[in-house]
Amino acid sequence: MSDDEATSRLTMNDWYSACERFQELKSVDKSLGQAQFLRSEKSGPKLKDSRTHKNRFCREYKKFLEGKLEKSDNIRQRKKGTKRRKISSDDDDPNGINTSESFLFRPKSHLSIHRQNELEETVRKLCCHGKGISACDESAGTIGKRFEAVAIENTFENRRQYRQMLFETKGVESYLSGVILDPETLNQTSSNLKHQGMPFPEVLTANGIVPGVKPHLKVYELPGTNGDTVMQGLDSLAVRAREYYKAGARFAKWRSPLTIDLKYNRPTTLAIQSNMNDLARYALICQSEGLMPIVEPDISLKGTHSLEEAVEVNIKVQSALFQALREHNVYLPGCTMKSNMVNPGIDCVTAYSVYEIAAANIFVLQQSFPVSIKGTHFLSGGQTFGQAAARLTAMNELKAKASEKNDNPNSDDKKYECPWNLSFSWSAAIQLPLLDLCKGKDGVLPLNEMSEMYIDRLRIAALAATGKWHQNLNKNDGNHCGK
Repeated sequence: MSDDEATSRLTMNDWYSACERFQELKSVDKSLGQAQFLRSEKSGPKLKDSRTHKNRFCREYKKFLEGKLEKSDNIRQRKKGTKRRKISSDDDDPNGINTSESFLFRPKSHLSIHRQNELEETVRKLCCHGKGISACDESAGTIGKRFEAVAIENTFENRRQYRQMLFETKGVESYLSGVILDPETLNQTSSNLKHQGMPFPEVLTANGIVPGVKPHLKVYELPGTNGDTVMQGLDSLAVRAREYYKAGARFAKWRSPLTIDLKYNRPTTLAIQSNMNDLARYALICQSEGLMPIVEPDISLKGTHSLEEAVEVNIKVQSALFQALREHNVYLPGCTMKSNMVNPGIDCVTAYSVYEIAAANIFVLQQSFPVSIKGTHFLSGGQTFGQAAARLTAMNELKAKASEKNDNPNSDDKKYECPWNLSFSWSAAIQLPLLDLCKGKDGVLPLNEMSEMYIDRLRIAALAATGKWHQNLNKNDGNHCGK
């Protein structure tokens, strides 16, 4: 059979599948060329290392990157029933709009269609109803301080064993959609017999959990702002993001800490603009390297501010964030947010109920959060586990009531409508009680005890992400009692 005959027998599905395989391999090995791919067995049995196939593959791959290459099944389906036709006054709709036609718009982006789809797929996996993200991204220094407080030596092996417990406790996949890792952990491996020698990102992926990474470096204080800060690490981010992707990470998380201090007018406009622009640049860089960016504006719980003042500041910060994302041309359907819960300051004298706090959080999202972003994962940010879980449960309870069928459009429940997935991404609230189990254990990690408490807490957190109260969770746990 001649090359021309072999080429003519290839379907559009064959070319599409080959382009997908090549794109996947090239994301791991940037040096892989088309000719080298066609010579390998991975190109498939139908493609040959011939001039005809090389030329055709070059043309089809270009279409693939531009989003113009479709599977033949999709083409046949469109020809049968969804062929575009001109809108005319003869259509059923009295306004002349063809209501049977499907309109699909994509935001303008420098990213290829393949990259956009890849980012959106990561978002879909992470923003899963009833599941959350475990934040295990503490640096060696931070986890060392926690270990020291409970008489555990801060060694590489102790950190590895502890993290292995967090990743491989039986049943975690039922409650976790993702895990944020410290760069050190990307290269650590499992000693579990089932996953012996496998890097942790591979272990998580095999268990249906998306691995992510914390790419930012250290905090830098802005001079003349009475303590406002920015996060460092943008200069080398592209190179590091490329390496993180090769190591198996599929999303990243960048934290920008801010503090409310009404006496010194903090956070200053300079701090807000600097941090939100940094988050936008980070998101832009990560998306270009295949990592789905989680943006994290983190307003501290410290302070005396009221809930109303917290609402005002949070709206200001989030509005600046999403404006910066748009100005940097970040692909919004391919990113998500991790933010603080909107709370009164820990030393606020006014008391608030758990439902007042929940309503404040939904209100802030309604004022600033784009519908094109599928969800947010709240951090614990100094709250106890009970506080964070109760407040998240109340938010999702209000959200669920708003979505119930109600013929009265003026019902109070409708005020809490929100289309986003509201979930958790907690570190200290879950992990500090685990580490307390180490006290009096002569420097040995009680991994079995820790594992049992860990899965219990994940079960409560996952239930909170659905708006259902766990029997061990009291609604009063979410109240702010005032000082």
